[in-house]
Amino acid sequence: MHEPVKHRKPAERLLTVEAMRRVDATAIAAGTPGLTLMRAAGAAVAECARTLAPDGGRILVLCGPGNNGGDGFVAACLLAEAGYRVDLRLLGERAALKGDAALAAEAWTGPIGAAEAEVPAVDLIIDALFGAGLCRDLEGTARALVEAVNRSGIPVVAVDVPSGIDGDSGAVRGLAIEATETVTFVALKPGHLLEPGRTHCGALHVAQIGTGEAALAAGLAEEVRALYRNAPGLWRLPRLTAGSHKYTRGHALVLSGPAHRTGAARLAARGALRVGAGLVTVASPTEALAENAAHLTAIMLRPCESADDLDDMLADERLNALLLGPGLGTGPATCDLVAVAAGAGRALVLDADALTSFRSEVRTLARHIRDGEARAVLTPHEGEFARLFSGTDAVTDGLSKTERTARAAEIAGAVVVLKGADTVIAAPDGRTAINDHGTPHLGTAGSGDVLGGIIAGLLAQGLEPFEAACAAVWLHGDAGLRFGPGLISEDLPELLPAVLRDLAGGGGSPAGYPAAATACLRP
Repeated sequence: MHEPVKHRKPAERLLTVEAMRRVDATAIAAGTPGLTLMRAAGAAVAECARTLAPDGGRILVLCGPGNNGGDGFVAACLLAEAGYRVDLRLLGERAALKGDAALAAEAWTGPIGAAEAEVPAVDLIIDALFGAGLCRDLEGTARALVEAVNRSGIPVVAVDVPSGIDGDSGAVRGLAIEATETVTFVALKPGHLLEPGRTHCGALHVAQIGTGEAALAAGLAEEVRALYRNAPGLWRLPRLTAGSHKYTRGHALVLSGPAHRTGAARLAARGALRVGAGLVTVASPTEALAENAAHLTAIMLRPCESADDLDDMLADERLNALLLGPGLGTGPATCDLVAVAAGAGRALVLDADALTSFRSEVRTLARHIRDGEARAVLTPHEGEFARLFSGTDAVTDGLSKTERTARAAEIAGAVVVLKGADTVIAAPDGRTAINDHGTPHLGTAGSGDVLGGIIAGLLAQGLEPFEAACAAVWLHGDAGLRFGPGLISEDLPELLPAVLRDLAGGGGSPAGYPAAATACLRP
């Protein structure tokens, strides 16, 4: 249908805590000493610290009892050699340090103070207490120390993750350091992108410490699912060719509710049209046609009173992507519409009322999707997710957001987009992406409807569901970042041309706009 993008950055894989252990172990087994890796890690931390502390400034280094503390000892040595006044404090006894951490500590010739619940007047704090593998809540002296650091207001560089953050889930283990910047190694961990970990990390830096590509590949090889950071390297947008026209760009159909609930469908339809669908039609009850017609121009209208009407409409195979849910209403009639839409075997986006209508009946919905061989994307927020997947293992206590979304995708037989500040997208085959490219300004009425429309518009143009969902979430977030304060959902579709143009290399980003990967498309 369209020529795919040929030039883009590679997709960015995320490392779970266990995968990172395998990377380290593989590199060490291949001949790189663990102490060499630790020295490289500590050097990266020291380099970051130098950008935040004034020359000759005073730096407090808080070291923990494990390898994270070893990284802190290395950083302390390098900073002292560079002329900084380093105050090093250790949580635990020096004699209890083991392995590479003990060797790193031997190189430190200055005094070692006890890590107590007090913070002196310093220019910078390095948090090397606990790393990404922390598996218990902070308590006692450790908790009191973290409380003191957070109260101090002093800038903090965290080593690997802020102490108290679970590297896999982003959860706070009782209490966590609120870092200014975080230096991690080899690759980001899920906890760097999932809330509340993402907020606690501050600015993120990934340092390469000499593990090598072979060790990284070995570490990822045993992962149950492929975890990615959502960015343009993960997906390809369609590109027009000389022979493209409106019929080759797909036809998205958005179902509207009654006259007093038509706005959501129009927002979605506008998103589908702006992202590139060649044609978009809103199908609504007859009573709502006039209301929709008063607001629509390029978007077409069709009457649709029932599931039978939808079935007749879908005899036209050019209608290749459907969106049901925004403002549609809940109940058996909506369930019937979804059954017909799924049974038609088209690309399908289900949101809002279409999901709520299947409360606790996700297996019925999954059967419709499976039997119709629909290429489906479900886009719930947390409340809709809880209602739809009630009674399944996707809502088991203690699961991370990535685990919940991946289980939900497998159960539903569809791509699931679990929306939020840290939107997670998962496919039934295990591919999972975390999106950190967005803004709180997207938390406004109708924003999710526009997202559903963007997904439908990309599906209409031939993208497969996981790719369409990931791309839509990123584009949606990029539009929100461009507008900022005062954003309302009507603004989002109108921002898409600039987003797409910059991805295509057709223009620079506006002044002050956050840096983003833009190598997805080339003319």
